[in-house]
Amino acid sequence: MKKILIITVLIAIIGAYFLQSSITGNTVSTKTDAVMYKSSYCGCCENYMPYLKTKGFNLDVKDMQDISPIKRQLKVPSALESCHTTVIGNYFVEGHMPIEAVNKLLEEKPDIAGIALPGMPSGSPGMPGSKTEKWKIYAVNHDGTYSEFMTL
Repeated sequence: MKKILIITVLIAIIGAYFLQSSITGNTVSTKTDAVMYKSSYCGCCENYMPYLKTKGFNLDVKDMQDISPIKRQLKVPSALESCHTTVIGNYFVEGHMPIEAVNKLLEEKPDIAGIALPGMPSGSPGMPGSKTEKWKIYAVNHDGTYSEFMTL
């Protein structure tokens, strides 16, 4: 009887976690393929990978000596660059992007090339430290111009 009670409680806790995650937008609604291009020498990128995986992404990681050709091909503005670039569907996602911004991108499907969180802000997913400022996330148009996408 005690085992059944423990199992029932565990199932309820796990179910509540997944329900809360789907309500708060902490995960993508279905498994989504993503490709991350990163330097083989970057430790913070290693910390960002499990973040994406726990948020529902099937992640393919491409370690490269130089990721600048990928950034140029995708037309990531140099002013908005970070340490890694992820491709999700038809979009690039530059840097240590919070899942809220990725979810907004995938739900709204704007006619843009991608989104960027420049630099490596403290406390952003995969980065050490606590959040010390609001993160300004940019929408990058197909012509390379950009504007604010959202602030978190």
